[in-house]
Amino acid sequence: MTVLLSIGHGFSARALAPRLLARGWRVIGTTRSEDKAELLRAEGIEPLIWPGAELPLAEATHLLTSVAPGKTGDPVLAAMEEALKAASHLKWVGYLSTTGVYGDHQGGWVDENAALTPATKRGQARVQAEAGWQALGLPLHIFRLAGIYGPGRGPFAKVRAGTARRIIKKGQVFSRIHVEDIGAVLEASIDQPNPGAVYNLCDDDPAPPQDVIEHAAELLGLPVPPAVPFEEADMSPMARSFYAESKRVRNDRIKHELGVTLRYPDYRSGLAALLANETG
Repeated sequence: MTVLLSIGHGFSARALAPRLLARGWRVIGTTRSEDKAELLRAEGIEPLIWPGAELPLAEATHLLTSVAPGKTGDPVLAAMEEALKAASHLKWVGYLSTTGVYGDHQGGWVDENAALTPATKRGQARVQAEAGWQALGLPLHIFRLAGIYGPGRGPFAKVRAGTARRIIKKGQVFSRIHVEDIGAVLEASIDQPNPGAVYNLCDDDPAPPQDVIEHAAELLGLPVPPAVPFEEADMSPMARSFYAESKRVRNDRIKHELGVTLRYPDYRSGLAALLANETG
């Protein structure tokens, strides 16, 4: 049987799992809590509490890790680097990274060949984690994800609650990706493995964040949230750090190499689908 071991089986990995389960795969997913384990079990996933349980690496044919590095580095590598080095039976390994590794390009375009010049500690940790996974000698595929949205993760709740703000910073743009398109890209890569490949996962329409909030309000028929200059915005350090980088991310490789056609090529189509799902 073909078996995916998904370490840190969260939002993105949960978009891949149904595709594989429908094909007769076995999917083992790790989580940190018993409550989430029950949710995974209801979705047909074999849950494991990790850290804690021993990971069944020998049973897996494919491995996906979605675990972000912490202050001391990548926790998966720290826990099982030697076992991974010996896992020559794996047919495909995927590491979910972030487009934050590219750093700030003042709104310019980047592709997978761009230099890795992250401006944040988070981005620097991702560069180090990517290098650590690349050094294992496994059939590794790196997926650099833009801002992820999808069911339960969109602007509608804040717009409805009246807490959304259109934070304005001149020249600021972000790239995004709908979670269902992440699942499609991962499945396409599994079907067409290319060890060593790096893929940007984003849609076709990098856009200023305030435009997304405005469009969400218009879809809901609610007043457009007020504009707040970035310099005056009350933001957490984490939120503010995202505005330290501005770039447009190219996604040509997932289309040309993997043959992926994005279901949601821009935020307009993605938000329309989310709202349709919410309203039934």
